[in-house]
Amino acid sequence: MTGGEALARSVLAHGVDTVFGLPGGQTYGLFDALAQYERPTQVINSRHEQGAAYMALGYAASTGRPGVFSVVPGPGVLNAGSALVTAYATNSRVLCLAGQVPSQHIDQGWGMLHEIHDQLGILRRLTKWAERIPRGADAPELVAEAFRQLHTGRALPVALEMSPDVMEHDCEATLLEPASSYEANKPDPDAVKEAARVLGSARNPIIIAGGGALDAGAELKRVAEILQAPAAANFNAKGVIDERHYLGINLPAAHALWGDADAVLAVGTRLTEPELEWGLDDGLPVVRLEADDSAFDRGRAPTVALCADADAGLTDLADALESVNRKRGSRKKELLGLKRRFRKEFARNNAPQVAVLDVVREELPEDGFLVDEVTQMAYTSWFAFPSYRARHYISSNFQGNLGYGYPTALGVQAAHRDRKVVAFAGDGGFLYAGTEMATAKRHGLNVVVIVFSNDAYGNVRRDQAQRYSGRVFASGLTNPDFKAMAESFGLEAWRARTPEELRKALREALEADAPGLIEMPVSEMPSPWPYILLPRVR
Repeated sequence: MTGGEALARSVLAHGVDTVFGLPGGQTYGLFDALAQYERPTQVINSRHEQGAAYMALGYAASTGRPGVFSVVPGPGVLNAGSALVTAYATNSRVLCLAGQVPSQHIDQGWGMLHEIHDQLGILRRLTKWAERIPRGADAPELVAEAFRQLHTGRALPVALEMSPDVMEHDCEATLLEPASSYEANKPDPDAVKEAARVLGSARNPIIIAGGGALDAGAELKRVAEILQAPAAANFNAKGVIDERHYLGINLPAAHALWGDADAVLAVGTRLTEPELEWGLDDGLPVVRLEADDSAFDRGRAPTVALCADADAGLTDLADALESVNRKRGSRKKELLGLKRRFRKEFARNNAPQVAVLDVVREELPEDGFLVDEVTQMAYTSWFAFPSYRARHYISSNFQGNLGYGYPTALGVQAAHRDRKVVAFAGDGGFLYAGTEMATAKRHGLNVVVIVFSNDAYGNVRRDQAQRYSGRVFASGLTNPDFKAMAESFGLEAWRARTPEELRKALREALEADAPGLIEMPVSEMPSPWPYILLPRVR
């Protein structure tokens, strides 16, 4: 077989059913191999490398399985870079299959098409692990290692690169059976006992969960119920505990309880806001559960460090708590009251956003997906949009990158053809990747995107006005008619100016079962940041 066939067959043998990408001169051999593969594989070609990589991110973030994309070297890899760093920020299993210049010319400076110096070094800085496949015969083993890296330790993106001559030439390759499972990282039993002692003796324990807990929701809920500990998920892990459950709280509610907490369980989170903003004094013991021990070197050393996969660590912790946990009454009445108080406060102080979010929550099916974006509506959704299931609210976490939302939502839809997917976008961010409407139409990716249009980078404009005596500069925008633009791509489109008009449009859009766009002109909204940048309480 050719090197491209060895690469394609090895990747697809690991259960990959979808590949995103743009074929180019250095990746023809891979795409030709995909075209010849005997079982159906969904190959979705985007209009930009950034779009292809974000689609792989959406696939991975919404499923927990690897999302795979392929791009040409040089500008193709660099265009995909924003998605790779977002996959890193969101603990997403993304595999980049990058082309290279001809193998004999790598890093020789001849000016080959798409050549950049030390591309492999760049990929290694954007991912957990990256390697070059020097010969077609090496593809099966290196692909197997890539998938091992994806499934062990902290979930992060990885990359492989292959030169076009290696893709095109015949080789003697032995395909490998993919691993049926990967070794779980289990915690140290003595550390588990100490963690159970610390948490079990506390009167007011609290749980903070991040993206590392996304696939351990049942175990997290069990621990929370044993401890009667409110569990707050950051916006990268919304829904890991159903927010309708009395113990599933948002970060503003967690902040209100932080001053009285006497123990913390942090699961798969950098603990950035609590440690750097809310305050973390020496009198507050912290048990941290992380997939890799590098997290324990950042900030204050944890009282107890548990290095383990979240599900394994939480299972052992729950078992250990059964025998040492103090007698506890239910906190249901207290916590439901706290949640109602914040709900009323959000509706009062961020009324325009909450009215829209209520419509989306009521019209989106429980098993539907919402993909946020860098926009005022999405910021508010971090704390005011209730999430019911893990991986059904997709965010870019700390990268906060304009333009990621719409193509990421297309990747979510590619992975869940039978589910409804709604994407938020501001008028600034949407034009980063709005041309992917062509991809949505071509491949039947029935995302409904709501574009909130105010002719500005709204957050930038507010910051400028507040910080620089009312001076605003370079934050205004000239926009197209988004409805007409969508219709020119063959999408169904609506314009809604009020929450009730949005309800009607969104209902019709979701029922249409087709790619759609709703343009919603908005004026300046109340700032959501008082509920995001919360003050020090310890």
